[in-house]
Amino acid sequence: MATEVINTALIARAQKIRLVAFDVDGVMTDGTLFLADDGQEYKGFNSLDGHGLKMLKASGVELAIITGRSSRVVEHRARNLGIEIVHQGAHDKLVVYEALCRKLNIDCEATAYMGDDVVDLPVMRRAGLAITVPAAPELVKAHSHYTTTREAGRGAVREACEFLMRAQGTLDAALAPYLK
Repeated sequence: MATEVINTALIARAQKIRLVAFDVDGVMTDGTLFLADDGQEYKGFNSLDGHGLKMLKASGVELAIITGRSSRVVEHRARNLGIEIVHQGAHDKLVVYEALCRKLNIDCEATAYMGDDVVDLPVMRRAGLAITVPAAPELVKAHSHYTTTREAGRGAVREACEFLMRAQGTLDAALAPYLK
């Protein structure tokens, strides 16, 4: 978090988080969709984001993907990152999110959701911590607790993961093996 001052209320929210759910297009990717003539879909993911997700999961925070689109590449990416909870084709993300909270027995206040567009607002408004990216519409930013300084698909997810880990006191331990 470069120059943004983080207030104590935001840190208190982040300290409670036990589950983080992510949208894909416009959050884990830059939002560009590459479609081949045969209908195959391609997406570009950021390796920094991927390592941030692995560190966050290793710190004890559960990860989930809730996305409106369906794509085999998302399945592959989730499997590569060890994300076991993947809901694609979620046209009503709030229904999926609330069912997930019930299934995991996690209070909404202990969840974060990272989204980038108005379709994400119902979940963002219900989650304990709403995170978005700089390119999100102003309405989405207005309902977010935290807007990353990094762009979607360019380290925004990593920034969010490190922010959560810093607030929860787990970031230094996650980075220590690389500083030996």
